[in-house]
Amino acid sequence: MATTDSQTKVKTKSTETKSKSKSDTKPTATSAKKNFILDTNVILHDFNCLDNFEENDIYIPFVVLEELDKFKRGNDQINFNARAFVRELDLITDDDLFAKGAELGVGRGKLYIVNSAKDNRKIIDAFPEKTADNRILAVVSEIGDKQPQIKTILVSKDINLRMKARSLGMLAEDYINDKVTNVDIFSADEEVVEGINPDLIDKIYAQTGGVDIDEFNFEKQLNPNQCFILKSERNSVLARYNPFTQKIKKIEKETNFGIQPRNAEQAFAFEILNDSEIKLVGLTGKAGTGKTLLALASALKQNRIYTRILLARPIVSLSNKDLGYLPGDEKQKVAPYMQPLFDNLNVIKSNLGQNSSDLRMIDEMQKSGQLEIEALAFIRGRSLTNTY
Repeated sequence: MATTDSQTKVKTKSTETKSKSKSDTKPTATSAKKNFILDTNVILHDFNCLDNFEENDIYIPFVVLEELDKFKRGNDQINFNARAFVRELDLITDDDLFAKGAELGVGRGKLYIVNSAKDNRKIIDAFPEKTADNRILAVVSEIGDKQPQIKTILVSKDINLRMKARSLGMLAEDYINDKVTNVDIFSADEEVVEGINPDLIDKIYAQTGGVDIDEFNFEKQLNPNQCFILKSERNSVLARYNPFTQKIKKIEKETNFGIQPRNAEQAFAFEILNDSEIKLVGLTGKAGTGKTLLALASALKQNRIYTRILLARPIVSLSNKDLGYLPGDEKQKVAPYMQPLFDNLNVIKSNLGQNSSDLRMIDEMQKSGQLEIEALAFIRGRSLTNTY
């Protein structure tokens, strides 16, 4: 019997939840208007970034547009973002964009496309190299000098550029508008719930259908499919809250195709993955914590529920070589990148006997295309029905 080690944390979502975004770039209602100068990487990170600065004015240096042009070709996310932003920019472009600024809408500021003077002594003396970053710094310097009454801030995801700006006395911030602040539902701090009545834990063990949530006195409202360890002074149990039955149910440490969880986190993951009623599961954890192995074992267990199992992972290019430059057909090109998925499949197959019906089933699924291993980039635009 094969087992998986270390820890895997599970996040589940069976009902829609709303979370707020956080950004250093967002002012409070009472704060003064600001000028924000955007670095290229902000746009490549979020092509909708212009929507996130409220009533403040946004400045885009010409050098940023030049850099965006270099990223328009390709199939990566940054290439898509570059193209999408340029299209969006084309829709709002007017004659005032370069002089008076283009209005972005009600309750929002203006957008400016600006260039820096050829010789900005403040920047040249500190950083004489003619780089794109230094040209952006020159724009920040000039706007700050022209409008000293307004706080001027460089927004960049480049730590080095922010450090250079701060060394010159400029304000610089990271763009974190897309980071979620409401992460309570994913908190590991609530994984263990102590002080539970031991008789209730005994009842959870005795009743396979679970115990009504009304019998417990939880301090906080439970999230759908939340998993936790319930502890008393004499016993404990791995449990899960089912939002449909309103019950707390014991989590069984199941074994799928020879794969068995070795700790509570992996047991939580297996419990959620094996429930066909939950349509979306997200697993987070360090490399080697069993995320792919657990998901694959769960998928194989449910092969009669779904007509196909699809394993996909992103292609991380090495030495800046695109797939088009690699030899072979499509499958041969992506095979090296898909090796981690094949490795996990081989772990499962190695635990099955040569004459095992499960092994024959896996081989047959691969031959018939029911078990498909694919590059993530190739599934864009596909309609995947009844697929795990």
